[in-house]
Amino acid sequence: MYLLDTNVLSELRKQQRANHGVIDFFATLSPSEICYVSVITIGELRRGIVLLHYRGDQLQSVRLEQWLNGLLHDYQHHILDFGHQEAQLWGRLRVPHPENPLDKQIAATALSYQLTLVTRNTKDFQRCGIPLLNPFAP
Repeated sequence: MYLLDTNVLSELRKQQRANHGVIDFFATLSPSEICYVSVITIGELRRGIVLLHYRGDQLQSVRLEQWLNGLLHDYQHHILDFGHQEAQLWGRLRVPHPENPLDKQIAATALSYQLTLVTRNTKDFQRCGIPLLNPFAP
């Protein structure tokens, strides 16, 4: 089972123009291989949409809003919360490497649910002790 990082979902949004490795990853998933999304990722996506709106790009923010609503619908039963167990793990992951706090929250979620994190940013997660899969890699 997999936890999808923000960059993978953003890439998938490009549909036919998406990275071939990302397209292949989703195409080869078996029905028993379930993908999950963290509430942290939902927050990162929301922040991006609000930033576009704030900067005056209403057209793109509306497009992304529609896409996010579709994503929330599609993954409605596979969105993982960040609760007290994940918070405990997150606190441990931040010492002695406090950088990338949101990534550490995603890593804590993957650890808590024993999931493989699918991400382009493997470097940011290497010291977290979670299985990583980079579909962007050749």
